[in-house]
Amino acid sequence: MKFTLLAASLAVLSLGACHTNQETTSAGFADSTKIVSLSGAISEVLAGAGLEKNIAGTDITSNYPEALKVKPKVGHNRNINAEGILALRPDLIIGLKKDFNPALTAQFKTAGVKLLLVDQEYSVKGTKQLIRTLTDSLHVSAKGDSLISIVDTELAKVKPATHKPKVLFIYARGAGTIMVGGTGTQVETAISLAGGQNAVTEFADYKPLTAEALVKANPDIILLFDSGLQSLGGPEGVAKIQGIKETNAGKNKKIISMDGELLGSFGPRLGIAIQELAAKIN
Repeated sequence: MKFTLLAASLAVLSLGACHTNQETTSAGFADSTKIVSLSGAISEVLAGAGLEKNIAGTDITSNYPEALKVKPKVGHNRNINAEGILALRPDLIIGLKKDFNPALTAQFKTAGVKLLLVDQEYSVKGTKQLIRTLTDSLHVSAKGDSLISIVDTELAKVKPATHKPKVLFIYARGAGTIMVGGTGTQVETAISLAGGQNAVTEFADYKPLTAEALVKANPDIILLFDSGLQSLGGPEGVAKIQGIKETNAGKNKKIISMDGELLGSFGPRLGIAIQELAAKIN
């Protein structure tokens, strides 16, 4: 994983310079430095590194640890509202590079706010690199070492499924929006880490769910986010989707769900997420 060197350097160099008359923390920047975090995984790293008190606001995917739920929310990281963020008067904005276009980046720089933008790879290696990049940039490398050690420890506890069941991930937001996950998604990576295999390999990313695709994939297990399962009326609602009853998952009532932020963020709780998924597909 790479991060934007110029943006990161500006951010780190400015953290002490902007507050030269104030007491600094062990992170190398002022105790009063205000950060807006625009990613759930990033927010978890910051909190785990002891910087929760510096977080002035987050995007709506940042809900762990529990204390982040009461932080001001500035919308979704895929639809960043610059005005809402600037209203919090942050000293530093940390987000994913893919969520920032040149115009948005320029808007923040014109306002005098520093940016630290990173790429995120959805893998074990990518999770560790995200932690390392953020904690090194903010001069809390020792905290990063501890977080990475926790990731390794929790992943070592995973008891992956040995029979490699075919798992179909369905993303749903009510009956009007039902998509099926193909290759190259973070959920597919999670399924693999848990010992399963993606039931759909014919296409990448997400496509609308069809009865024909369901029957062809014939998954052993159907996986949804908790919110998606609820939006469809629970397992009973999923069972009513055309094609479900013809699959092994439908016949055996193997419909499972997990918290979407836990399963999909690939942050410091990755090992815990894979443990839970492995237990459920087993």
